[in-house]
Amino acid sequence: MEYIWPIVLNFGNMMDEEDFFRFCQINEMVDFERDSAGNVVVLPLSGARGGIIGAHLTWALSSWNIDSQLGVGFGCSAGFTLPNKAVRSPDASWMTAEKWNQLSRDEKERFAPVCPDFVVELRHNGHGLQFLLNKMREYIDNGVQLGWLIDRFDKKAYIFRADGSVEIVGINAVLSGEKVLPGFSLDLRKLLKA
Repeated sequence: MEYIWPIVLNFGNMMDEEDFFRFCQINEMVDFERDSAGNVVVLPLSGARGGIIGAHLTWALSSWNIDSQLGVGFGCSAGFTLPNKAVRSPDASWMTAEKWNQLSRDEKERFAPVCPDFVVELRHNGHGLQFLLNKMREYIDNGVQLGWLIDRFDKKAYIFRADGSVEIVGINAVLSGEKVLPGFSLDLRKLLKA
């Protein structure tokens, strides 16, 4: 039997932010998110190839960020509490240094109560496409300026912009960081070679 992820556990608002943070720490071998209604979203592990692609993606973003010194980049284990109270963990993300520096030390150690400026989601084996498309719209609705959904199975990438527009490009495209990440680009052919 093939499962289409994610699995949603209908918790409602049984856990506050602190409870959910502890729940995630105790169950560290499983990836969880929380939707705006407080339900717990169980995410699948990516598999080895997905892990390689994710590592390459994070490396590319981190390399650009080290050179540009414009902000802070995050890997797939960073969680953010969005303005709508959902807790999300994109595969890669970035925010301006100004936004990061406004957070307290304690906020930086938890699911930071801030929306990144840039996010990337990779469609892994078993991920439902509609869930990921909805998640990208949620990011934009909560303040993300630029988001990429890379779908290696359907061989396309979706570019979400703050103005609400969505552009779909083929898997041979080179994605641009546009004004959000000036000078950053990602060649999808190289990324997905793994």
